[in-house]
Parts: sequence; C-alpha cells; structure tokens
Amino acid sequence: MSEPWLVVGLGNPGPAYATTRHNVGAMAVAGLADECSVKLSRHRKVLAEIAEAHVGLPGARDRIVLCNPLSYMNESGGPVKAAMAFYRIPPERLVVLHDELDIDFASLRLKRGGGDGGHNGLKSIRSAIGTGDYFRVRMGIGRPPGRQAPADFVLQSFSGAQRTELPAFLDQAARAVETLVQRGLEMAQNEFHTRTGGDER
Repeated sequence: MSEPWLVVGLGNPGPAYATTRHNVGAMAVAGLADECSVKLSRHRKVLAEIAEAHVGLPGARDRIVLCNPLSYMNESGGPVKAAMAFYRIPPERLVVLHDELDIDFASLRLKRGGGDGGHNGLKSIRSAIGTGDYFRVRMGIGRPPGRQAPADFVLQSFSGAQRTELPAFLDQAARAVETLVQRGLEMAQNEFHTRTGGDER
C-alpha cells in the first residue's frame, strides 16, 4: 500500500469557534471522518485530533490521516509539521482545507502551491514546513458585507440561509478530497470547480 495522505482541516479550537466561518475546513474534515466511520481523537504526540481512514474501492484503497489541529489558527503549522513527521508524510501528500474570503460561499477551488492570500493558518504552515507546495481545498465563504472587517466576519457563524446549504457544501468538500487523493488534482478540479467565485492565487 502506498504512503498515506495527511488531510488537515484548519480552524480554531473550542466550542466558541466551532460553527464560525473560519472553521469550515475543520468542519469538512470532521464530516469526512464521519463518512469514513472513524472518530477524531486527541493524539498522544501531536497537538491535534487525528483519525486514520481509507477511501476508495476494495483493492484500490488509499490511506488517509485526518487531522484537525488543536492550536489556534495562527499556530497551525506546529501540529501540521508534527503530524507530517509522525506519519512520515511529505508535502506532496499534504491536503489542507481552509476558508477563503475571495471565493463565493459554497464554491470550491482546488490547487497546489501558490500564495497564502493573507490566511494566517496557511502562513503558519508555510513557516513551519518550509514550503507552500502542498494541495489546498479552498472553501468559499464570500466577502463580508459593507465595511465589516474580514477578521470579524470570519469569526462569526454562517447566516441562517447559509447554514441550510452548509451540510451539502461540507459533503462536497469531503468528496473533493477523496477525488483528489484517488484520481489526482486535474480530475478533482474538473469535477468540483464551479463557474463563479474566486481567483487562482
């Protein structure tokens, strides 16, 4: 069996942040764990909740390590680096799910490498592992209304209408990860990119 993939969901720890826009990556990874019938639990050597799972059909299954850091967003790099070291996972088999202001709500963009777009979690990961050349599943949350500061917007919960759409969005992100792992980036982009929302930084 090939070496595993590390699938990281970014967010902030604790119930106060659990339903905020900034935690949508962590929500998606938790949903993927449920779909794979595994339980995320505190790791003994990594500051994160971890679960090991498999995706794909019997005989062609890929091993994935699901990881939701228990650090705050701007310190995500430490747990990611520790998980990569523990499971011996190289950057080219790292997938990070995160919120993205510059993409319409409920739209996805997948990419490998690129800039961090001002995202503190991505900045922390780049600093910790020494590269930004890993896969990202960029989960659109849209721009804040009016003159609201982005820092305030991302730490608020989704609107009522968005909460109705959220389960389907989280499921779509989980399926995008499975497709990326099993069939590659181009196939995942072809299947999950929508026509609206977002640049390609």
